[in-house]
Amino acid sequence: MHEKMVIFLSGPSTWMGGFLCLLLCSLVDAERCLEGANCQSSTAESEQQKTCVGARCPAKHSRLSRSFHHTASSSTSAQHGRAQQQPSGSLREEHVTHGMTDPWGGVPHPGTNSSRDCKGIECRLPLRIRMKSRGRIPCTGEGCAAGEGQRETPGLVRLNDRAAQFIGEVPDFPTSELGGAPLGVQLTCDIKPGENEVPSEDALILQLHLAKGQEKFVESLKSQQKTISDLQQKLSDQQALLVNQQREIIEQQRKMYEQMDMIKVQYSILFDTVKQMSFQSLQEDIQNYFEAHLQGLQNQVRNNLQKTYSVHKLDVDAKVIDVEGTSMTCGPCESDEYCNFQKTPPKCEKCTLCPAGFFQLSDCTENVDRICQDRDECMDSPSICGERIKCLNTPGGFRCLGVPEKDAALGLCGDQYFFNKELQECQACSECEEGVVVYPCTADSDTVCTTTTESKFSESCSASITLPSPKMANAQVFPGLYLKVNEKSECEVFSPDENKLIIKQHGLLWVDLNFAVKHNCRNFLQLSLKLNNSEEGYEISGSRIEQPEGKYFQSTSISCAAEVEPSQTLSVFLKSPNQYCNQSKDLNMYDLNTPLSLFWLSHDTGAVAMSAQMSTAMHYQTNYRPTFKIISVSDPYMVSLSHDGRSIKFTESGVVKFVFQQALYSMGPTCIREGFSLVSYINRNGTNSELMHIFKSGVNYRDTSISASGAAKVIGGDIINFEILSPSQCNVRYFGENSGISMLSLIWIPTSISTAIITTVSSAGLPTGAVRNKLLHFRESSLNDKMIQLVTTGQLAHKYFMFAERGAVSVSLNLKLIHSCNVIKMTLNKLESDHAQPSVITQQIGGQMPEGSLWTSVSLRSSFEVQNGTKISVSLDCVRGRVNQIAHDQGTNISIMWVST
Repeated sequence: MHEKMVIFLSGPSTWMGGFLCLLLCSLVDAERCLEGANCQSSTAESEQQKTCVGARCPAKHSRLSRSFHHTASSSTSAQHGRAQQQPSGSLREEHVTHGMTDPWGGVPHPGTNSSRDCKGIECRLPLRIRMKSRGRIPCTGEGCAAGEGQRETPGLVRLNDRAAQFIGEVPDFPTSELGGAPLGVQLTCDIKPGENEVPSEDALILQLHLAKGQEKFVESLKSQQKTISDLQQKLSDQQALLVNQQREIIEQQRKMYEQMDMIKVQYSILFDTVKQMSFQSLQEDIQNYFEAHLQGLQNQVRNNLQKTYSVHKLDVDAKVIDVEGTSMTCGPCESDEYCNFQKTPPKCEKCTLCPAGFFQLSDCTENVDRICQDRDECMDSPSICGERIKCLNTPGGFRCLGVPEKDAALGLCGDQYFFNKELQECQACSECEEGVVVYPCTADSDTVCTTTTESKFSESCSASITLPSPKMANAQVFPGLYLKVNEKSECEVFSPDENKLIIKQHGLLWVDLNFAVKHNCRNFLQLSLKLNNSEEGYEISGSRIEQPEGKYFQSTSISCAAEVEPSQTLSVFLKSPNQYCNQSKDLNMYDLNTPLSLFWLSHDTGAVAMSAQMSTAMHYQTNYRPTFKIISVSDPYMVSLSHDGRSIKFTESGVVKFVFQQALYSMGPTCIREGFSLVSYINRNGTNSELMHIFKSGVNYRDTSISASGAAKVIGGDIINFEILSPSQCNVRYFGENSGISMLSLIWIPTSISTAIITTVSSAGLPTGAVRNKLLHFRESSLNDKMIQLVTTGQLAHKYFMFAERGAVSVSLNLKLIHSCNVIKMTLNKLESDHAQPSVITQQIGGQMPEGSLWTSVSLRSSFEVQNGTKISVSLDCVRGRVNQIAHDQGTNISIMWVST
């Protein structure tokens, strides 16, 4: 078998396609040719006789000679001669004659039986379009049998002449009855042997079967679509019935509650009247009478509701199929919404929230709202009012009959309930959405909730911290304990809860903590700020307080920035790395005034918060420049790291409030003598300038921390970086843990609502000697600012900073000095008017100077609110000793940031 190439052509392209097929057949293999050609070679080189192929050859298939010569010019003339001898009949006859002319010039015999001579797919066509049978064309050569009446066979014609004649003789075929397109001409060409030949008759039969199967499939789809439409209609009817039943249930419940309210009012009026009478027995009879009737009515209501709720509930959570363009869905709804089909068109609505004192009977689904039911406290807890006191269930609560108000207000209602003085009954405590609680529920007051104040840009509040009692089981420093946090000023964005603060609004948070402690714990104490007081809580800031050489107070200040959400908690955590400091009685905290302050910023300000950690732990003997990796950033476009990770870049102008904290371990006696310096730089237009210089006393073979906090103005393209300077003979290990002891936090705020200044103390007028409440003198800042101004005239000159508008302020003060005081105390004061006395904002202390150290330092940080004209100052006190010297060139500075509220 030979593999065949079949080409179906119709219309004008038919003849050109035929010519291309003939040309292709001749080029592929000269041994293969079209059917119906003369099977005898026309040259003398090949004398072997071969069988002929086609309907006109009497013998079996034969192949053309390998050499196909185009030398039949006389054959072309004979063909034209025979064409001229055709009779001139009717148009139909002429059309048929020309249409059935053999492509090689042969004319069919008129007497041939068409039904017997048809072959292939031609036998399946109707008679009116079937091709006329063609007579046999005589074959030449030894293998052909001669017969009577045979005409003399012409020689082979030239291929291009026969193709032209073939194109001119064959007309268009009529339209097919099967597919509506012309039948065209089938040209078959042998290409190469193979077994992939598919008869054209089978292809037609397969096409007919596929058409019939497609019709059956369409009919089946139509019937299924009609069935789905009917089911959808039934589902819609049943759903409407269910919704109506639910509305009737709610309406019946409302009527029952109204009746019970009316009876309660009547009972209250009558009971008050009876109380004024002196007939005790009559009062008891009337009370029993009404109680019996109320109990019966309550039972009727409960039974009626139970019967009503027993209605069969249809599951309508399945997705509704959209049939014939009818939309029965609302599209994608939120997780707390359902599709309300009572609307036209249906739309998504918020799920009903069960009020306090009600429980959820059915959950809110995709197509059904939540159903709530009143909780029967008297049935759930029969002894809720006591053994001899009657309990009456009310919507959302209950009533203990005959109980005085003063007894109920003492806590008779129990947990999660409060005594409502207006209704004279116990009511369930309300629950606030997203945990936004202003005041929690008490024995005689409900929960007070609040909503986010969108118009408020900033807010600050303060709190105090204390150690837990040593008698408490969780008062062990190892593995850690939470310090108790007490709110000192009323704040809308925070609320205290035992040993933590609950955050109530979205925004950015800045926290400052001043801490002083005397301890005998081995190695060090670690103080941390934790976000989320739980197992998943993580440290956002921390500091290590080294083991002292003697018994004296040590102080530290920590700060941090974070992006917060409602219901998150903030707590202060203290721990020791070993078990030698287990009880809180071994710790002595100094009672500072308002040591904890918080500064909140709304997202509407456009502020950006970033937190970064040190990438690795390093060993250095001299200077150290840390490499950061970002933990979180609210807008990476505005604040980002440099290519080497050592600097922070700012895209636009603004005010940046930053804190850098680094835990370290030092070895060498020179570490104690010279100490460490932390310098922050700002690079503007390729030039580095010193921003702040902080000093820290050194230790030998100890863990400690160094920290710097400040605020400064930046412009687009500015870069801030840090460097720690240590003595040359001091070997230092810098920690890069994932905790908050080694990290960088900052908040960037647009200049439209904020400003900041940095300045140092003045060399003139610095307090020395026995200092008692002496004010520090400051130099006027080179960057003049209209919001923050240093008073330069009068008695308060160079001592007070004044604010021109109302806002929130964050202050950071660092003091480097030499003293012999047992305790050195710094106090931040606020003066509202010239005739008033200054009030204390916050305090910080420092203990004795470490032995062998030349200098020591004290740091103070705080955030608070100011009004137009508010002034602040810093005072210094020395307890049992004297101040010898205060550094004014490096190590002592103050930074102030103001943000509009």
